Amino acid sequence: MGRLHDLHSEQGQSPWLDNLRRGWMTTGELQTWLDKGVRGLTSNPSIFANAMMQTDDYDAELETLAKAGTSIEDAYWELVVGDIRQALALLTPVHEASGGEDGYVSVEVSPELAHDEAATVAAARELDDRIEAPNLYIKVPATVEGVPAIKTLIGEGRSINVTLIFSLDRYRDVMEAYLSGLEARLADAGDDTDLSTISSVASFFISRVDVEVDRRLDEIGTETALALKGKAAVAQGQIAYQIFTETFSGDRWDALAAKGARFQRPLWASTSTKNPEYSDTLYVDTLIGPNTVNTLPEKTLVAFDEGGTVARTVDADYADAHDVVAQLGALGIDLEEVALKLETEGVAGFAKSFVDVLDTLGTRAAEFTS
Repeated sequence: MGRLHDLHSEQGQSPWLDNLRRGWMTTGELQTWLDKGVRGLTSNPSIFANAMMQTDDYDAELETLAKAGTSIEDAYWELVVGDIRQALALLTPVHEASGGEDGYVSVEVSPELAHDEAATVAAARELDDRIEAPNLYIKVPATVEGVPAIKTLIGEGRSINVTLIFSLDRYRDVMEAYLSGLEARLADAGDDTDLSTISSVASFFISRVDVEVDRRLDEIGTETALALKGKAAVAQGQIAYQIFTETFSGDRWDALAAKGARFQRPLWASTSTKNPEYSDTLYVDTLIGPNTVNTLPEKTLVAFDEGGTVARTVDADYADAHDVVAQLGALGIDLEEVALKLETEGVAGFAKSFVDVLDTLGTRAAEFTS
């Protein structure tokens, strides 16, 4: 069947596609990926910006919207929601066959709201109610303001993809928000509430950590420092998995699981290799384990399907992972400080993509109505 199928059937990891374009659904390309073993799909503002700015797939609908007097931002969301609904329909068979484990499609709230808790909650509610599908994830960034929003939304019974997690401390906060949200759901809706209708993943970013840490190691330049290049991201991901297994066990979790609660699976994001000296499948091969997701761009999916290693690796050597982090600390590299920098850049990058695509759509709309 292929390595992508094997990844799930043998190791319990779900490969998802980290991209979406309207043309993929009309040409059958997305269905081809599903046939190869892809079990979910993620999107973000940059993905939609690229799709809308680099193709003419959206022009006909944009022209109709523009001539109807729709604002540019409202038109953007109409285009996004249209794509998401098509993708949800294609992924519904996966969702049903997996008993609600997979088959999800993620759509992100406006990145301009990342530091506004109340506005994030309101936007997430609006998107969730507007699209209203059991296999929909609303993406909410794990900023300081986003974490309490996540608790609120989970408490309302909504399914959330928590994105832009770069640090282990923030990851702990995200898992606590999920557990507290489930407990709030039981308190509000009654002890006989079925929690299995609520799902969540925690998107822990990988390769961007190596890009930043490797840059700092190069600046230090010692033999010890250079020997650590390409190790920080995987080590941190492996420790995150250790924390996940510890958090989702014990009396507190067992009480929620008895009501149908699902694991908030760690989702490895940003897993394309940025350094050409590293293997194309570095961030897949080293983070394989049960109850996890890896969301991959097409190039990485192809590379893994053609030559990846299907073996449990994520918890093979926790001691080594902790040793890597300790060595980085000894060199003066603070991974929490790195995470804050990357979070700031990530939010800013998505916000820029959002502004850029609105500008492009505005220019095209003006041409259609001139």
